[in-house]
Amino acid sequence: MKKRKKLNVVLAGMRFGACFIPIYQNHPDVGIVAVCDTDKKALKECGKRFGISELFTNLKDTLNDERFDAVHLVTPIPNHAEQTIAVLNSGKHCACTVPMATSIKDIKAIISAQKKAKKNYMMMETAVYTRHMFHAREMVKRGEIGKIQFLRGAHYQDMENWPSYWQGLPPMWYATHAVSPLLALAESRATEVHCYGSGSMRKELQKQYGNPFPVETAIFKLEKSGAAAEVTRSLFQMARAYTESFNVYGTRAGFEWEQLEKDEDPVVYKLAESLKTAESRGLPISCKRVSLRDR
Repeated sequence: MKKRKKLNVVLAGMRFGACFIPIYQNHPDVGIVAVCDTDKKALKECGKRFGISELFTNLKDTLNDERFDAVHLVTPIPNHAEQTIAVLNSGKHCACTVPMATSIKDIKAIISAQKKAKKNYMMMETAVYTRHMFHAREMVKRGEIGKIQFLRGAHYQDMENWPSYWQGLPPMWYATHAVSPLLALAESRATEVHCYGSGSMRKELQKQYGNPFPVETAIFKLEKSGAAAEVTRSLFQMARAYTESFNVYGTRAGFEWEQLEKDEDPVVYKLAESLKTAESRGLPISCKRVSLRDR
């Protein structure tokens, strides 16, 4: 049997991106792991910490290096489209952190570049790999949920004092962590969406994008499933602790993300098949907290 060639990978963006280094270093199909960042200090510290000698301060240099097969972009949102297209045009596979892009024009350009290059592209959505997601997906596959009737996702996070490109960002430009788990559980696509802005944002936060809303809520119609999904995303001026969460409710059971992530476990609801008595109103529902395990 012919031995499979190992993939040489460049990781670009050493803030959150550094979290992925051990994954690549320990993967049996990965050979060289290189890192790239314009911050020379962060780059040097990362190289020392993980024992990496291949350090780049310019993404273009990695694209011109024929040793590398793929680039994983963990860079600022405004750079995603341009950098993704550059990677694909260089003849390398590309993975990019979310969102893919922030305009239909850029999304179409990425799709076109991928088709022309005939290389793999992946939007690296991390929320579909959470403990919660694995547990809920297994419930769906085993038939415990029954027919999915409704899904809800939420991503609440205060972005005060984050890098400048986050300031005043329209919430639904970065809703993938709440949307993706719902589509994955339903094994469906969204065919229609109605989105509404909510609340009011400080004037200085409105300048960059012309967005007046700190919160947005959307209702999605899902293809063929007969279910709908509701998603809410907040970025500023809303008093709610951070969470990237989802709930799924079916004819037999429901799975609900915990309210307080550090102090509680998620809840599983189970709907009885029959009334307790002929005079009872409403089927009995049991509620149980479940402890999730790592994979």
